[in-house]
Order: sequence, then structure tokens, then C-alpha cells
Amino acid sequence: ELVLKVRIQNPNLRENDFIEIELDRQELTYKELLRVSCRELGVSPEHVQKIRKLPNTMLRKDKDVARLQDFQELELVLTVSDKDLLFRVPTLSERGGYNKKASELTY
Repeated sequence: ELVLKVRIQNPNLRENDFIEIELDRQELTYKELLRVSCRELGVSPEHVQKIRKLPNTMLRKDKDVARLQDFQELELVLTVSDKDLLFRVPTLSERGGYNKKASELTY
């Protein structure tokens, strides 16, 4: 698997952390990167204007994706407004991998 760090490009969000996603190295295509990234971030693929490899390189095709290395940082640049985005980003408990019991632990 190839592990990448992705986030939504939006400097106005309080939390703009990266999440890690895994892609099968046998399926390193632009379409698969877009699908997995959108699913993990709770964004519709139709709202993605472009995928940017930080700091300043736009990914355009499968060959660009094939050259990615583990833990490279990517941003999804969206076409929707910030107002619309705030209603589309799932809460932590709605995202995959959330552990409700772990969130209830107290110290």
C-alpha cells in the first residue's frame, strides 16, 4: 500500500489537519486517488476542482499519481464555497475508524 496525507485546501477552517489514506499500489490511478480521498474526507468528487501535491504541483493524470511516494502531502481544492463546505465535512464520529469507547475515556 501507498500511504498519503490528504486534506481539504481551506485556510479558513479551524482544523485543517491531514489524514492518512492508503492506496493499493496495483491501482495507482488518478480516479482511485480521487475516489478514496473524497470518501475519507466526506466530499463529493464533483466538487473537487483539482488535486495539489504540496507545495505547488497539480496532479493531472495516472503517471503523476504513480510517482507519488509514501507520506506525500496532498490537498483537494474544491469548487464549492466555504459556507457549503462546512456542511459537508463529516464530524469525527461520522468518519471511518472512529472509536466511540476510546473517546469516552477519562483521565
